[in-house]
Amino acid sequence: MSKSNSEIKGPARISRRAFGLGAGALVVGGAVFGSRWFNIAADAEAKGNLRVEDAHKAALSGAVLLVDIRRPDEWQRTGVGEGAVALDMRRDDFIDALLEHTAGREDSPVALICARGVRSRGLTARLTSAGFTNMIDVPEGMLGSGAGPGWLKRGLPVVAWSPT
Repeated sequence: MSKSNSEIKGPARISRRAFGLGAGALVVGGAVFGSRWFNIAADAEAKGNLRVEDAHKAALSGAVLLVDIRRPDEWQRTGVGEGAVALDMRRDDFIDALLEHTAGREDSPVALICARGVRSRGLTARLTSAGFTNMIDVPEGMLGSGAGPGWLKRGLPVVAWSPT
């Protein structure tokens, strides 16, 4: 006498439907994570943003303080964009250090750049909420994003960074 599937005891079996739903959730979750990680929806032309070439020119002319907010290991690997100040956003005294570079002025134009524009976008919003009135994001970043290929692929100059 044979038993039906519902009568078989043992390890729980996952249905095809549950497997398909789980796999679909992983794909969608991965796509959402990937789009955020690579800043796919970034727009360099949006208000309050600068393209990397414009950020470079503005930094060299003194029209804006360009701040590379990445980590020291990232600066070590790629260098820092010419004209930018390397200032790790994880520093406990980040705001004080930023204010030293702006002579204490919260209205000085400050452009933030990171690897792909994700961290710079978030920090731009936080600094604006903290009272800085002229924050600018560089959403292409050093490595590129949805806003463009980035500082390095555009061939903009970098300066070697080493710990002091």
